[in-house]
Amino acid sequence: MTDHPSLQPYADAWAHSIEAISELVSPLVEGEWNRATECPGWSVRDIVSHVIGSECEMLGDPRPIHSLPRDLFHVKDEVSRRVEVQVDVRRCHTAPEMTSELEYTIIRRSRQLRNEKRDPSTMVMTPLGREMTLERALRLRAFDVWVHEQDLRRALGRPGNLDSPGAHVARDVLLEGLPKVVAKDAGAPPNSAVVLDVSGPLEFMRTVRVDAEGRGTVDGSVSLGPAVTLATDWETYLRLACGRVRPAAVRGNLKIEGDQALADAILAHFAITP
Repeated sequence: MTDHPSLQPYADAWAHSIEAISELVSPLVEGEWNRATECPGWSVRDIVSHVIGSECEMLGDPRPIHSLPRDLFHVKDEVSRRVEVQVDVRRCHTAPEMTSELEYTIIRRSRQLRNEKRDPSTMVMTPLGREMTLERALRLRAFDVWVHEQDLRRALGRPGNLDSPGAHVARDVLLEGLPKVVAKDAGAPPNSAVVLDVSGPLEFMRTVRVDAEGRGTVDGSVSLGPAVTLATDWETYLRLACGRVRPAAVRGNLKIEGDQALADAILAHFAITP
């Protein structure tokens, strides 16, 4: 247990997801580590490398000194370049090396979280090179690890944990970005509303309201006469919001009512993760 109750739900969600990742990859043979995932340019090995590297940085380990190849098409900016270093440095590692490092990192990080004494408002450096509060950083680690657990499950054909503690954290993180998507990016008109109706293992309905000044907010109340109602299942919502698929690829999983042009604009900007 941490000293601060506000951190414990995120620590628990993180632990549930990262232990699930360890269980998923421990029995894999060497070739399965190279299986492609929906993360552009990343294999199963690369996702696990990213998870390991991110947790090592949260532990305060020094970043690897490593030069990236010039032909990595998915590395497009400084943030992706920073993230890729922890991935590329492990591309030559064997399956036993990967599982051993993952297990050791989980042990070290779990111990750190159990003994955490810092105030949740303490500013810490994150793997993306940005400072934020300890509480938000841990929340985003729980989010990131669960999302990558799902990436691995889809790549390996092992579905599950779509309603786990990490799923609830991910839902809340993704919904935080929805007002900007609707009001600013998609340009929903003032005094309008957009309803998102999600079914599946994690069911919820949210309304994004755009006020007279064009500012968006999200709440759980029902809206009468929304400009758009967008219905889909939880996994499709996750894949769209995390940029894993384009809307055209999952059109059969989407039900749209109302202003089609606005709905298309919302879906075009739906991805909120880097």
